[in-house]
Parts: sequence; structure tokens; C-alpha cells
Amino acid sequence: MRVSYILTAILLLMAGQALAGQTLSVKEAISRALEKNNLVRAAGFNATAARQGVAVVASRYYPALSFEETLAASNAPTQTFMMKLDQGRFTQNDLGNLNHPNTVHDFKTQFVLQQPLYLPSLAPLKKMAAKDAEKSELELEATRQNIAFQTFSLYLDLQKSVARLQAIDRSVSDARENLRLAKVRTAAGVGLRSDELRAGTHHSLVEQQLITFRNNLILARMRLAIMIGLPEDTEFDIPATPDKVSVPLQSDETVRSALENRIELKQSRTELEKSAAAVRLAGSDYLPALGAFASYQLNGKDAPFAADNDAWAAGVTLKWQLFDGFRRDHERYRAIAGRSAAQEMLENSLKDARYQIKESLLRREEAGKRLEVAFHARQDAEETVRLISKRFENSLSTMVELLDAQTVLDQVRANLVETEADHALAGGRVYYSSGTFVKEMLK
Repeated sequence: MRVSYILTAILLLMAGQALAGQTLSVKEAISRALEKNNLVRAAGFNATAARQGVAVVASRYYPALSFEETLAASNAPTQTFMMKLDQGRFTQNDLGNLNHPNTVHDFKTQFVLQQPLYLPSLAPLKKMAAKDAEKSELELEATRQNIAFQTFSLYLDLQKSVARLQAIDRSVSDARENLRLAKVRTAAGVGLRSDELRAGTHHSLVEQQLITFRNNLILARMRLAIMIGLPEDTEFDIPATPDKVSVPLQSDETVRSALENRIELKQSRTELEKSAAAVRLAGSDYLPALGAFASYQLNGKDAPFAADNDAWAAGVTLKWQLFDGFRRDHERYRAIAGRSAAQEMLENSLKDARYQIKESLLRREEAGKRLEVAFHARQDAEETVRLISKRFENSLSTMVELLDAQTVLDQVRANLVETEADHALAGGRVYYSSGTFVKEMLK
């Protein structure tokens, strides 16, 4: 076990070293997460376990063969009588001490074969196990979709952290330039000391933000590395701007296709089919069960597997429960109620799915318009700062006006970074709501 842990650690370290210094694309991040993420691997093992559950139920169709070796000793009249009969050693001399026999030993070797011929519960049980396996497969796919989308979101968070750091770097440079101009004007006797102090305060504030944004970048890279199965301290690069995610236009065909691919709807339909099998299982209790059996035994006095005498038996059993205190009726009513609940849950899932798909399309359209506005706002804010800077140099504007314009520019730059990432995330959410995120993102 210790060796396996060491090998796993070595492989993770080698994977991290192989990626260090390279540019990680969003497709590579998603692919690596689907392969290495612990939750995806756990869901895969759960699906394998559920498939074995189907085989477990199917095994009940086959005969069961058992072996048993028993050593018994007794001086009870009935026990000693049967032991000697089984061993073939009962004689007329034993009749005299039948009420007070001596202690008798018996080694019994027995093989028993049991074969179900008709078990009405097996077919619905196998159906329910198959639906459980299908649900586990769907849960695996849902986990894959969820982890892929989370990876995409963390990837965008990392890109936002990079862009924010670049934006705050520009803000620090602008603040440093404003501080330089204020000092030059003060030294030339045309500026105010208060302007220089205000510029210094603004420069200190943006430098504090720079420290925070650097740490945010480290943490964002760490979160993404953990998500995709890399050591948390792995260094890698990503593109500076989010990839464009093209999405289909809103239409009835888009909604219909999405409803066919939604994992939650497939899970609800599978649960409904399982509940129908549960109703059939409850009804099977009203039917008889038929089975066959056969046995062969050896009995010996002195040693195991001795063959002082042998015997066999075979037959057929029919078991039919005639009355059980109305338990079967209540079980059937409970199963029917469960099926009705599953039907209602499916209807609710359909409504939620339609809403979420249309919402994601509307939010994507909204994000596109907000991105266009944010882009123009940055252009306007940059031009405003440029003009006020010129006016400040010519003593036509105050430092307060310049710092106010610079603060607005910093905010607009940060908002543009957020809007670009939100636009990409909204596109991914359309595919995620449609149940096709992995398929579309890995094209």
C-alpha cells in the first residue's frame, strides 16, 4: 500500500513538472479533469459497482451447490437412533437400550443442490438492478458534466485573475505617473502640496490592491491545479483572454434537443421506470414460488468423509403465501405511490429544464450586450483620463478631477475583465444547461 502511494506521488510530480512553463488550454484542462479528478473517478467506481449489482441478481437464476461436513455426538434416544440409522448400523440389539443409549458419534458429509424454477420476484428485481446501474451511469455522466463546467469556471477565474493583475499593473503605472506629475508641479511652484499627497495616497491604495490581486492569482491557479489532478504548486500559463464560446440561437429545436440530452431528465425517466418495476415486484408477492432440490450425504462413525452409509434425496417445493396480515397490499400501495411521485418529479424536471435552458440563452444574449457596453466604457474612460491629464499638466484641471477620472478608469477596466469572463461563462452555461457541455467544449 505504501509503495502505491509513493508511485502515485511520483506520477503526480512528473505530471506537474511536464506541465510547468507550458500553456494550458481550456480543452486540455477539461480533458485532464475528466481523467484525473477524484469525484469523476469515484463516480466511475460507483457505476462499476452498480453493474455488478445486476450480475448479483442474475446469479439467482442459476443453481446453488453447497457442501457441509458435520460432527455430532449425543446420547439422546432420538438422536442416537437416527445417527445409527444414517450409518446403517442399527440392529435388534440396540432396541434393548433404546431409552438409555450410549454416546454415539456421527460424521455427516452432505452436498445440497437448489434450483429455482419459478421466482416471480426475480424479473422485477433484475429490472430494478438494471435501472440502478443505468442511474449510476447517468450519475457518472452528470459528474463529468459538472466537473467539466467547474473546471471551465475555474479556468475563467484564473484568466480573470491574470487580467485583473494586468489591469492593476496599468493602474499602478498610471498612479505612479500622476504622483510624478504632482511632485514636478510642486517643485516648480505651480502645484499644491495637497495634490501631491492625494496622488501619493491613491498610489498607495492601488499598490495594496496589487498585493491582493497577486495572491488571488496564486490561489486561482492552485484551485484549478487541484481540480484537474495536478500538485497544487504546479506552475503553468494560460491564454490572457477567454476563448469565445459560440452558442446556438434560441429556438424550439434548440430547446427540444436540450431536453433530450439533459442528464437530470434521463435520471428522472430512469427513476420512473424503476418505480414501475417496484410495482411489479410488489405484485409478485401474490404469486407462488417453485423450486427443485437434491442432496447426497455420507455418514460415518469414526472419520470425516467416511462412507459407512450413503443416501440421497430430491424433490420439488411449491410455496404460496396465502395471508400475511395485508402486508402485500400495503407494499403494493406504497410502490404505486412511489411511481406517482416519480411521475410528478419528471414533470417538474421538465419544467425546470425548459426554464433553465431559456434563461441561459437570455443571459448569454445579455452578457454579449454588456460586453459591448463595457468595451466602449473603457475606451471612453481612457480618453477621459488622457484629456484630464493634459488639462492637469496645463493647470486647467485639479488633481481631484484627475484622480476621480483615474478611479473610474480602474473600475471600468475591472468591470471589463469581469464582463469578458461572464460572457464566456454564459456561453458555457448554455451547453451545460443543454447537457452537451463536454461534447461541445472538447470539439
